[in-house]
Amino acid sequence: MAPGLLSVFAMLTYAYQARDASGKMISGVQEALNEDNCVNTLMSRGLMVLSLQQKASSKALRSAGKVGETDLVLFTRQLATMVDAGLPLVTALTALYEQADPRKQAGLRRVVGEVSALVQQGDSFHEAITKHPAVFSRLYTAMVKAGESGGLLAEILDRLASFMEAAARLKKKVKSAMTYPVIVICIAIAITTFLIVRVVPVFGEIFADFGANLPAPTQFLLDVSDFIRSNWWMIVLGVGGSFYGIRTFLRTERGRQLWDRWKLKLPVFGPLVHKICMTRFARTFAQLIRAGVPILEVMSIVGDTSGNYVVECAIKEVSADVEKGDNFTSSLSRQPIFPPMLVRMVSAGEATGKIDVMLEKMADFWDEEIEAILDALTSLIEPLLIVVLGVIVGGNVIAMFLPLFKLNDVVSNAK
Repeated sequence: MAPGLLSVFAMLTYAYQARDASGKMISGVQEALNEDNCVNTLMSRGLMVLSLQQKASSKALRSAGKVGETDLVLFTRQLATMVDAGLPLVTALTALYEQADPRKQAGLRRVVGEVSALVQQGDSFHEAITKHPAVFSRLYTAMVKAGESGGLLAEILDRLASFMEAAARLKKKVKSAMTYPVIVICIAIAITTFLIVRVVPVFGEIFADFGANLPAPTQFLLDVSDFIRSNWWMIVLGVGGSFYGIRTFLRTERGRQLWDRWKLKLPVFGPLVHKICMTRFARTFAQLIRAGVPILEVMSIVGDTSGNYVVECAIKEVSADVEKGDNFTSSLSRQPIFPPMLVRMVSAGEATGKIDVMLEKMADFWDEEIEAILDALTSLIEPLLIVVLGVIVGGNVIAMFLPLFKLNDVVSNAK
């Protein structure tokens, strides 16, 4: 089977009989891409294969089973430790493959097995992981390629693990800051819906017996309740269709461009999104430059991983200027998306030959600012959401009980 086609198929299971170094007979099962791969894997474990028989065959597509971000970070860190300890790459990959849980880490186990097989057949490590773009990003493969070329694979893998851990921490902070508002909003919607659908109609039946005009807030709430109960399917279809339409539009190129531009212009969240994009740019750029990746390839990778269309376009323009022979600092200064502080730090880095150090410091500085902004937003959002929840629920309750406060007037008018 051609190496390019190996990654399309799932691992096969073989039953084997072999002898270990002491001559003891051993039987077991081994997953591999083909017989040669299975024999090589068993021999790398110090076993002499006597018989081999395929037990199961599967042509499940490689999309079956995903590799989690935490699993990838752990794999990278462990591989760096093993390579730094002097273990051959194939031995390290085989050990990580056998260590992966077949149930909880099925995706990682399959990918590592296929990468190990390709390396055994003569591919370099970066060529093997390139065949899995859904798992290993361009940043990952570029740094591994530079590490293999310079003989610093263990160091590069360790940097990669640290970089991914920092990115995961930042993502986790943003998600945790947004979790509380989302929960409170969902609770407010659920309570309001329950009051309008279940409680308001009961009061409506009571007030209808009086035959008098109700206060405007109460009448409005009763009308809303009647409309929702009568046309709930239209509301569900409308909300679902709107959600699906917006989601589909945002997945288009035009939708992504408009959304990314709008995010940067938001009054409170715009500066936060900008700082997140800048710290991602600075940290990724620093890691790639430090790994020895060529500047033009660095710009291409950083643009793809920026996470924002506006930043991506600015990076592409800077890359085009640098390719024409322009100075990197001058090219950055012509793009308003890059803060003056970043431009000055890059200029100092170019002058001293330590541009990666300067960008790393900028990334650390922005990380601290992002954390401070998230803490401030969390402290500000909590009381605001409580007030909003109180206004929504309290407004509904007051509207329902308002006729009771004027019960004498209502009864008099009814008589």
